[in-house]
Amino acid sequence: MRTLYVVTHPEATHHVEGVVGGWHDSRLTSAGVRAAGAIARALRSRIPAGAEVELFSSDLRRTMRTAEEAARLFGVEPVVDRRLREKSYGEAEGRPQAWLDERFVRPPAVGERMEHDEGVPGAETKAAWARRVYAAMDEILRSPVRHQIVVTHGGSLTFVVASWIRMPVESADYVSFRAPSGSITTLHEDDFFHNRQVAALGDTSHLVPAPGYVSRPVSADRS
Repeated sequence: MRTLYVVTHPEATHHVEGVVGGWHDSRLTSAGVRAAGAIARALRSRIPAGAEVELFSSDLRRTMRTAEEAARLFGVEPVVDRRLREKSYGEAEGRPQAWLDERFVRPPAVGERMEHDEGVPGAETKAAWARRVYAAMDEILRSPVRHQIVVTHGGSLTFVVASWIRMPVESADYVSFRAPSGSITTLHEDDFFHNRQVAALGDTSHLVPAPGYVSRPVSADRS
């Protein structure tokens, strides 16, 4: 059975500063670093001792710092892949959330959604975002290793899961899988039917509340 553990990075500075995340290269807060350690320990408890493990991470500092904790426990080097980044919000990144909210053009309920222009210069379309995450997943899943960890962002989690269940990218215009920061989503593929399960979505049971830590609901523009 192949198992993929998809980690959404925990609390980062842009969360507490109230600014747009995206490709803004924020860092984990001290609470986020503690949560990253808890994530790594939870993964170590779920993966059999001696099993071969691969670790993949977005190249932004908040995900790399999260991946470092798992890399230390498993004795592996993370494979860094910028395609696992959050959606780019162009000129909005690092600005107050209100700046984006004033300019954001919501996608239509019916009509073109994948190539929709959200009104922010330099921002990715949903189509561009989805295609790069799908491409990263295609490469990850070509590996025969049966235990893989992917450290990404709350918004990009949607396309990691959509790719896993083989949803055509053209059909991803309405899909949304939501998970809080610091969560672990567990994906299984069985050896007999090769069916792919979403065994657990956005699990945060490993996060013991500590002073200053808040498990934050994911928002794609802040992740």
